Formats: sequence, structure tokens, C-alpha cells
Amino acid sequence: MDNHSRRQFLRQTTALGLGSIVLPSFMSNPPSMRLNIAVIGVGGRGRASWSKVPRESIVAMCDVDDRMSAEAFKECPNAKKYKDFRVMFDEMAKDIDAVIVATPDHTHFAAAMAAMELGKHVFVEKPLTHNIWQSRTLKKAAKYYKVVSQMGNQGHTTHGIRQIKEWYDAGVLGQVKEVIRWSQGLQGDFKRNNYFGKPSSFPPAVEEIPSGFDWDLWQGPSAERPFSNYYAPRRWRGFLDYGSGMLGDWGCHTFDAPFWALDLGMPHSVEAELLNPIADHSFVSDESTVTWNFKVRGKKVPVTMKWIEGGKKPAVRPEWGIAELPENGMIMIGEKKTLITDGRPNTPKLLVPDEEWKEFLKNPPPQTIARIEEEKPVKEWLDAIKNNSLPGSNFDYASDLTEMIQVGVLAQRFGGKFEYDSKKMKAIGRPELDAYIKEPVRKGWSYGENLWK
Repeated sequence: MDNHSRRQFLRQTTALGLGSIVLPSFMSNPPSMRLNIAVIGVGGRGRASWSKVPRESIVAMCDVDDRMSAEAFKECPNAKKYKDFRVMFDEMAKDIDAVIVATPDHTHFAAAMAAMELGKHVFVEKPLTHNIWQSRTLKKAAKYYKVVSQMGNQGHTTHGIRQIKEWYDAGVLGQVKEVIRWSQGLQGDFKRNNYFGKPSSFPPAVEEIPSGFDWDLWQGPSAERPFSNYYAPRRWRGFLDYGSGMLGDWGCHTFDAPFWALDLGMPHSVEAELLNPIADHSFVSDESTVTWNFKVRGKKVPVTMKWIEGGKKPAVRPEWGIAELPENGMIMIGEKKTLITDGRPNTPKLLVPDEEWKEFLKNPPPQTIARIEEEKPVKEWLDAIKNNSLPGSNFDYASDLTEMIQVGVLAQRFGGKFEYDSKKMKAIGRPELDAYIKEPVRKGWSYGENLWK
């Protein structure tokens, strides 16, 4: 089967309607049916994604930084190399079936929309987008362009998140009224990963642009500013014009389980308490508590959900039967039982005496949700493309989860409380936030406006 026939086959299966076809196993990956994949952002999380597609064909790689892309380019010598994904699509659109986007948060949307407008299936790292309007638009776009989409929150593929939903649905927890997540936040990350870097003054001191790094392309749709090593290549997450802080970085992992199991939807209000906020709102606060409030959903009671960042922990309650909580984690507090996980939903546990826990594991609620290969969201996405189905964290789901997180990031950026009108995407009584619900973009980087006409 030549390339034209292969692409025609993929288009025909998609046109028949997602979810309607399952290919027989012997057809799952013959050489002639391998997907042609383009990767935008090839280092870091990009490598974690494209390295999981050895049986497909990586035909193009795009990265603005020679320092981050050098090794990847060596490992994929047959892939065409680019710095600007817009140029890549202009030259190679007909040769690309699917696209992996693993750039910093602020360029996720532009890269994903450019791909979907060409009918390409997309995998996008978490958080899906950098603002609320972008999340809504990607949700519209995935349906409009009929592509298979996936956000890279790998916890959504685990057995653990399925157990959490099954246990809740079976009534093990009873009605859940509170969800709390706590972590060391930036200080903990400084010790472990150095994904965040806080300068001594704002804005950080201007530095010389490194050789082989296209700073203008890296900024993408964001407002132009002088270069600093605090922005790129690694420590951009704390700068809210580029990243979404620890909440954006981890919220799509931590809150995935309660968002899914409790059918939370959008909050009606959100509030953030900040310690030592940055005056120009450009960087996340050292310590913060963000609280979302969710209304009744059918027979499910209202829920208060908290994000506690900076080292504080919730007070231990006597019924939990523990002396202290770990340095980071998430708890879902039910009328009957409380459930705890770490930052991801991989290994849930009930806060009950050891003997009761052992007995529970001997006879847990029945499995009602199909299991897939854990921690392999890229494979789930590729299989869905070939099976003409949708993966679990497709944009219809992932955009809602991301929007909920971004409402919290907005509160964390400015502090205080606001009512959230999800239908109009408005922070009631806080017009100064409008520019961050739908951020302005530089000329040449505007996408998705046609979907709102």
C-alpha cells in the first residue's frame, strides 16, 4: 500500500465515525500502515512521548533549540528537521498523519490547532492549554475536524484511577464532599527537578540569547520580551505568561481522578489565598491555597476542592487512623471512607486499619471499567487512531479537566475570590481577568477564531 492509499484508508475509517471499527490484530501495524508522525518539541517531555513510537514512522521533528534537539535529531536521522512548525506544515502536511506536541504550555494551542486544521490527529502534553478559551476551542476543534486527540496525563491510563472511580461508584466512600491536595510546591521541586526557577528580581536580568536558539519562535504567541535563562529552556513553568505553575503542571495528574469519578464539571466559584505574591502577577506565589466550589450534580452533593502548595498539610482527622500525612498527596473525604493517593492516581488506598484494608483488597468492588496498558498514553492514542476510537483523555474530556485547572491558575495568579460563569467563560465582577481567560496573541500566531463564528 503506497502513502496515498494508506492516508486514504485512514481518512475513510475516520469518516465512518469514531468508535465504529476495530481492526483485526493482524492488521494492527503492518509496515505499509505505519503512521507518519511529526514531533513538535523533541527534548524533555517530547522525548518521553516520541520514544514510545518505535513501530511508527517519525517523518518530521521540530524544535527551536539546538541544545535540546541535537540528540533526538541524531536518533532519527531520516526525519526532516525544522525550527518553525508552521514551515513544517507548509512543506510536509501531505506526508503527516499525526502530531505530538510537547512544547511549553503557551505554545500547545497554536501547534495543536495548526495540526488539527490540516486534519492531523494530535497528542498534546499536559496541561492541554494555557488559558480557558484555548481549552474550549480545542474541544470544538477535535469534533469539527474529526481527529483522534489525547492529552498526555499518563495517570488516566492506570488501573489506579479506574479503581478510584469503581470504588466511588460502588458506594465505598459514600458521598464525597471534600477533596484536598497538598505538596511542597516550588521549594520541593527546586530540590528534585529544577523545573522552576525564581529570579531575585522581576523581570529577570536580560541575558544573551544562546547560539542555535530561536528565542522569537520560542515566545510564539506571547508578548515579546528580552531573553533570560530563567525562561528557557527548562525553568519557564513558574512564569505565568509561559507556564501554569505547579498547579498546571500537576493538577491534570492529581485532580484527574476526582474530576472523573465525581463528575465535577466546572466550579461555580474559586478563591486563592497567596503568601508573598509577585506584584506584577508574573510568577506563582511561594505558598498558596486554591479552593474550588462545585454545585450539586444530579444525586452527587456539592464538593469543595483544595490545592495547598508550599509545605502545609491538612489537619489529620481521628477517623483516618494515621499519625501524619506524607509530604504530598491527595485525599477524597467521603461520608463512609477517605481515600488517599500520591500526586498521581496510580496507587489509591483507603485510610482504614491495616486488617480492614487487607480484607477489602480480598474482595474489592467488581471491575466495571476496561483496563489498558498502564502509563502508556501515547500507545493508547496510536491504537485509537488505528482502531477508529477515542482514548480516555481525548479532548472532550481533557479540555474540561484543563479548564477547571486553569480557572484555579487564574485565581492563583491574582488572588481573591470570583464567581465563574462557565457558559460565558467569565470571572464575575473581575473584568481585569478577561485578558487572561483569552490571552492576546502576536501577529502570525492566531488560530481557532473561525470555530466561534
